[in-house]
This record gives sequence, C-alpha cells and structure tokens, in this order.
Amino acid sequence: MSVACEVNAKPAEGAQLGVFERYLTLWVALCIVVGIVLGHFLPGAFQTIGGLEVAQVNLPVAVLIWLMIIPMLLKIDFAALRGVGQYWRGIGVTLFVNWGVKPFSMALLAWLFVGWLFAPLLPAEQIESYIAGLIILAAAPCTAMVFVWSNLTKGEPHFTLSQVALNDIIMVFAFGPIVGLLLGLASIVVPWDTLFLSVVLYIVVPLIIAQAIRGAVLKHLGAAGLQRLLDVLGPTALVALLTTLVLLFGFQGEQIVAQPLVILLLAVPILFQVFFNSGLAYWLNRKVGSPHCVAGPSALIGASNFFELAVAAAIALFGFNSGAALATVVGVLIEVPVMLLVARIVIRSRAWYERGVNVPVVETNLQLREEEA
Repeated sequence: MSVACEVNAKPAEGAQLGVFERYLTLWVALCIVVGIVLGHFLPGAFQTIGGLEVAQVNLPVAVLIWLMIIPMLLKIDFAALRGVGQYWRGIGVTLFVNWGVKPFSMALLAWLFVGWLFAPLLPAEQIESYIAGLIILAAAPCTAMVFVWSNLTKGEPHFTLSQVALNDIIMVFAFGPIVGLLLGLASIVVPWDTLFLSVVLYIVVPLIIAQAIRGAVLKHLGAAGLQRLLDVLGPTALVALLTTLVLLFGFQGEQIVAQPLVILLLAVPILFQVFFNSGLAYWLNRKVGSPHCVAGPSALIGASNFFELAVAAAIALFGFNSGAALATVVGVLIEVPVMLLVARIVIRSRAWYERGVNVPVVETNLQLREEEA
C-alpha cells in the first residue's frame, strides 16, 4: 500500500509539547490546592474579584481569558482552507464527529452518569449545572493543542491546519446554537443574551484580534518573527489559564472539600467521551480510506476540547460558584494525560489500521512546498 502523505514534513508551528503543557495536569492539581487554601483564608478578596462585573462579564476573568485564547488563535492560518478539498475524507469524518456526534454524545453521557448513576453522590442543587458544564466542554473542538497531538501521531500538518481553520470558522456560528439546543433539551434555562455575548467576547473578537496581529507580524517580521511571538506568548497563555483556575477554586474550595469525590465522578463521562469519539473518528477514517497520517490527527481533533473557551463560557453563563465551571475545569485536569494516551494508541495501532485497507494516494506536494520554502 502506498501512502503519499507518509512524509518527512516539517511539524506544524507550535507543535512541540513544552514543559508547561507536558505537566499541565500537575499545574492544575497545584492550582486546586492553592485556590482552596487562598479561598479559605482570603474569602473577602475573592468576593471582591467576583463582584467586578459589567453586563454579567467578570472583568478580571475576561482579561485572563483573552490572554489564554488569543495566543492559541494566533496559530491558525486561514489560508490553509485552500487545501480543505485535498483531504475531504478526513475533513468530512472530523466535522461529523466534532459537530454531529461529540456534543450530543456528551449530553447523553452527562445525563447517564451525572443525572442518574452518580446523582445520589453529588450535591442535588448542582447536578443540572454539572451537566451544563460537560455540554459546554464538548461543544467546541480543540484549537491549539491539536498541533501537538498531530505532531505526536506523525500527522499530516497541512491537514491539521486546514481542519482547525475550518473548525474555527464553524465555531463562530455553531457553538452558541448547539450549546443552547442541548441545554434546552436538558431542561436547563438558557441565558441567551449571555450566551450570545460569550460567543462574541470569547470567539469572534479574539479571532479578529489574533488574525490582525498574525497578519501584521508576518508582514513585518515573517514566519520566524511569528514563531518568536508564539514562543513568548505560549507560557503567558498557560499562566493566565492557571490564574483563572486559582480564582475558580478559590470560590469552589468549600464545596470541593465537602464533596471530594465530585472531581473524580465528573471525570468519568469525559473519559468515556474522549475514547468513544476518538475511536469513532479513527474507525470511520479507516472505513473511508483516509491515510493514517490523516486519521491520527482526525481522531485527536474529534476527541479533544477547546477547554479555554469552555471555562470562559461556563463562568460567563453560570458564574464562578457553579458546577458548570467546575465541570469544565475537570476537562482541563485530565486533558493532557488522556490525549497522550490516545496518541500512543493511534501510533501503536498503525499496523492494524493499514492492514488490508486500500488507501487512495493523497497528493500532498509536501516535498515541493519544502523546496519552495
């Protein structure tokens, strides 16, 4: 079998797993401890921060969220959309899983585990909020970390770029309606004005700003200048994320101490969701004849979440003290180790994937692109 995108391609920009990303689970765990301790000893400070709102938007958190999201969106090259048709099989599978399966499967899993099986073990007043947070977490596909997962699975970088760019465009229009629909189906009151404001504030505006900065940097400093900027802003984005988590756990601390099993129980549907959707995307790619270097990143994109956006939306819609905010943070807590495991499975199963599968030759022109570069 011949696979044309079995290439010595350069990794996509930002595709290395740095120290911050590699130990993200550890940092999140430390933030839980720090936030709980500070919230216990400095409750007045946290209440003051929580009160700094305009139009139901917490200003310190809004700044932190922008510091998280804009560096992520700087990596997106919308020019890559020109290559979407080249990988139409993988693109089609990923779009189907991202937008047609993942939010709905998570809603079902949230209802099954949180609303039914684990309900006696959870605070009754927060169950609907936990379900809402899990739905929000699954409603937006991952943007930045996808480049890392693609690189780890020896994925086709141009497919990854085009898929992420397409998902970001769709997210502008689909995130709000899907969240609203699924929250409504779960009989959760939907604050539509706040949901619309969240989409504008945490998707549309950061996307415009990021693309304006990207265009200006590329024009004046070139690709090397953009990479230097990403190297500087990468740790800033993660520090902003961790600071947000400290604030969140400062508010949530008393509830977590009282219910230590909550985080573990919320992790269960997230784990099921990741393995189900990554497995489905991987299997469907095999069925439609995508090469392994497309199926790998497709499976990871199909399973991972844009947790920065999820945290922001949950806080905006339901507040710092909500179960929704806590549920999205559990996604952050387990994201890296689980996705690393999925990437390892994808790599080790390559022989099975390619055995007896007639994969069409995919013309990537990567060698020509490298020569031109």
